[in-house]
Amino acid sequence: MNIIDGTIASPKGFQATGLHSGLKKNKLDLGVIYSEKAAKAAAVYTTNQVKAAPIYVTKETMQEPSIQAVVVNSGYANACTGEIGLVHAKQMQQATADHLGVTADKVAVASTGVIGKIMPIELVEQGIQKVDMDDCEPYHFHEAIMTTDTTTKEIVVQDTINGETVTIAGTAKGSGMIHPNMATMLAFITTDAEISQELLQELLSEKTETTFNQITVDGDTSTNDMVLVMANGLAGNAEIKKGTEGYDKFVAMFQLVSETLAQMIAKDGEGATKLIEVQVEGATDELAARMIAKKIVGSMLVKTAMFGEDPNWGRIICAIGYSETKIDPEKVDMWIGSVQVLKNSQPQTFDEAAIKQILEQDKIVIAVDMNLGNTKGAAWGCDLTYKYVEVNALYHT
Repeated sequence: MNIIDGTIASPKGFQATGLHSGLKKNKLDLGVIYSEKAAKAAAVYTTNQVKAAPIYVTKETMQEPSIQAVVVNSGYANACTGEIGLVHAKQMQQATADHLGVTADKVAVASTGVIGKIMPIELVEQGIQKVDMDDCEPYHFHEAIMTTDTTTKEIVVQDTINGETVTIAGTAKGSGMIHPNMATMLAFITTDAEISQELLQELLSEKTETTFNQITVDGDTSTNDMVLVMANGLAGNAEIKKGTEGYDKFVAMFQLVSETLAQMIAKDGEGATKLIEVQVEGATDELAARMIAKKIVGSMLVKTAMFGEDPNWGRIICAIGYSETKIDPEKVDMWIGSVQVLKNSQPQTFDEAAIKQILEQDKIVIAVDMNLGNTKGAAWGCDLTYKYVEVNALYHT
């Protein structure tokens, strides 16, 4: 398996572009992905009970899980906008379908931005008319889906499966309001692999639990969260079947794409200066390991300690204690970087200079051994900074 330079349009048969439609000032704000043939599709969505209009429209479209295009806008979430929001989401869908020459039920819709503001749909429709798939800039799609992100997030991987080169590409946006539960902020994955829709959905749901659902920036689950995967089969490989070498390769590729995008989102948390990775082993089961890891990385006190470069392990063990999983409070071992700070829940003498050097890095690894079993889990997040407060205090304006 190789990571290559590329874009969301790197797999065979895909095109993508982004442009400025006027929803945001001087920034790209409208993006389209198109497959030259209808692709098998899978998706996971936010579990927030307040859902944006495009979530409802895309879920309805995905009842027949085969799509050919995705249209995304940034700047306006089209959430909490009532009946007119649904009308606008369907207008986006229909305008894209008409422009690309496909039927509306082959177009998925996504939006991201400020909640509660009515989207100027005429600007979106005019922007869609400017989309030129014969002269497109795929990287512009990555830019068009950004809101408070400081950088685009993308990865492309390739491997040989059943004698053919198969490519998986992914791009995501997300910086704030990140505490996914079934998805991340917005992520799109394309592949030219031949695989059944049922297996694709099963794989997405499984990997979402261990990657996208294991990141947290601020504890908020967005109204617009969605991960969407398209597989058009144009690589020409024999269909990937479960239990085969080809399936194992595809799973490894998919895992790498999902985990990398998840970590990129965590690292780009609003105002963040450090990526925090928590590795938990020795838990009673895999779910417990993952939940302990996510509680630690989601703790506001842990996040502020990491920002302040303070080796306050008391905040970490406190988070373990309220993780609502079975633990033995007398058996916990803990490391910050390579420095052990707890053994059997007892504090260890450590080199202050060594741990200070670890905490100055832009990635900090916290490792915990619960000493109760053989399972592992991980989670990713970021520190909590003054800049986070500034960004969110002024976001609406």
